[in-house]
Amino acid sequence: MVTQQVVAPPARAGMFLVLTVDDGSEDVVRDLLGDLSDLVKAVSFRNTRDDLNLVVGIGADVWGRLFGELPRPRQLHPFEALEGPRHVAPATPGDLLLHLRARSMDQCFELARQVATRLEGHAVVVDETHGFKYFDERDLLGFVDGTASPRGADGDAVVLIGDEDPAYAGGSYVVVQKYLHDLAAWDAISVEEQERVIGRTKLDDIELPDSVKPSNSHVVVNTIVDEEGVEHDIVRDNLPFGEIGAGEYGTYFIGYAADVGIIELMLRRMFIGEPPGNTDRILDFSTAVTGSLFFVPSLAFLDDPPDPVDATPAPTAPVSPAPSAGSGDLGIGSLRRSPGATPS
Repeated sequence: MVTQQVVAPPARAGMFLVLTVDDGSEDVVRDLLGDLSDLVKAVSFRNTRDDLNLVVGIGADVWGRLFGELPRPRQLHPFEALEGPRHVAPATPGDLLLHLRARSMDQCFELARQVATRLEGHAVVVDETHGFKYFDERDLLGFVDGTASPRGADGDAVVLIGDEDPAYAGGSYVVVQKYLHDLAAWDAISVEEQERVIGRTKLDDIELPDSVKPSNSHVVVNTIVDEEGVEHDIVRDNLPFGEIGAGEYGTYFIGYAADVGIIELMLRRMFIGEPPGNTDRILDFSTAVTGSLFFVPSLAFLDDPPDPVDATPAPTAPVSPAPSAGSGDLGIGSLRRSPGATPS
């Protein structure tokens, strides 16, 4: 049982729920946030071998409604839509994100059901995606996904906020996008061409040499190196999803980072291009249909979410005039003595 453990081993099953919160339901949501750890514990106890894991994110638009004037985490803002020369990354609604992972879908489903029951009449699920492990960590394009994503302590160093925002240390940021694949177009090109799109070999998952790796390959576009030569990573936990009858196949992208600007730079390079126009070629076969950004609070914050902070000073209680002698006023208030007062 784990809550708010962002870096975790790849799961065999996952669910992604994005919800919007109804006006007037803020108290219900805050109560739920404080109870999530217990809910996870109750569901996971039925089968402790499934490693049920829940991460909850809070969107920028609902932050003030939940916590009043409590300062926002420094990098929390609405997802910024991108419109490039050929591809678009849309921004879609989302107040809460639930990222559920386990060895089996039943635990994810049951926990999601319990949460939905608590939020019935108070929130709307605007996107629900059920992901699954596909062979050896491959996406539906046939390539291994997430090879370069750091794990363990290296992953924690990438995703956890530190001294740069001490009020929210131990938290993180997450961006999610749902991509739909045109598998017919993808399967129509050769394996060699697919490898040039991705920048890795398909069978062995080995990165292509720089001499043959195109500048618009997915690997090159998503490699962020600063002016001092330092490479900046994010933690990905993507999963494929699909619906045979609907002919829908895709990848649910989920990226965590302490500096959400790294993820946003990757997306700008993908959709706008670096230099402009040199867009990620994978977008010729994959279309983004959702996009949201959330703050992931620490477990301590989640277990005891703060009450709303009111920036307006509380009005001073009016002072009742002291009863005058002989007025006939019993002066009930005057009978309440403060501690230590000497009775007359």
